[in-house]
Amino acid sequence: MQNPESRFYRSHGLRLHYVDWGNDSAPPLLLIHGGRDHARSWDHLARALRPDFHVIAPDLRGHGDSDWSLGGSYSLPEYVYDLTRLPPLHGQGPITVVGHSMGGMVGLIYAGTFPEQVGRLIVLDGITVLPNAAKAPAHERTLKWIGQLEALEERAPRRYRDLAEAAAQMQAHNPRLSPELALHLASHGTKRNADGRFGWKFDPYQRVMAPHRLWPDDHVALWRRITCPTLLLFAGESFLRNAAAEGITHYFRNARAETIEGAGHWLQHDRPDEVLRLVREFLLG
Repeated sequence: MQNPESRFYRSHGLRLHYVDWGNDSAPPLLLIHGGRDHARSWDHLARALRPDFHVIAPDLRGHGDSDWSLGGSYSLPEYVYDLTRLPPLHGQGPITVVGHSMGGMVGLIYAGTFPEQVGRLIVLDGITVLPNAAKAPAHERTLKWIGQLEALEERAPRRYRDLAEAAAQMQAHNPRLSPELALHLASHGTKRNADGRFGWKFDPYQRVMAPHRLWPDDHVALWRRITCPTLLLFAGESFLRNAAAEGITHYFRNARAETIEGAGHWLQHDRPDEVLRLVREFLLG
């Protein structure tokens, strides 16, 4: 199979999209993309792992070809709830979960909430909250949230003349992207608007940090509940703090960390062969 089948399901009143790479008799493998990304961002990894797994890659709510949430409700537990509704996962388990960035955090919460449902877990540069992070007072969090919402109300969506211009913007954001990969990501991550120009598919409100989100002690409690072997892959040149250097594996029962040098936050795009090698060794070695 060169390309996956496109399918839809319903969760929380939303019509959500996922791609299914086939091989239904194989063990299920769930690929969870990060914020402002989409399911087809995983194509290189999905094609390589399809012979050994039944690969499923959802578009999280507010991303890709999934519905946007009315009112911009995008907490991490809501993404987890949507995963529990995914038809290919019903009656399956334990499953393998791979998540990048925000999708890594979603995978960690899923594995911590349903430890018996996850057999192996891989997180790509997805420790976005550190245990020692300070928690701001409730009124400050609420004021920040209100300010973010007001700013988005006044912000005009960015538009592009064509896919090539959108791909060029992606390369400007991540210079390591090849022109071919940037165009692939842009073709699945944008939609044509009524004026003929292209805009990103993700909901801008996905950026907003809700004041009631999970906090470091919540995440740590969930990490400690994860029972499966866990691989934490970090990017040597990420904008995130180096959680590997801060002994993050101490908070897990059975985890090891690897740092991929020469890669930024999107390490699966920057060093695809190295990421695939480490993933294969962990899952099949």
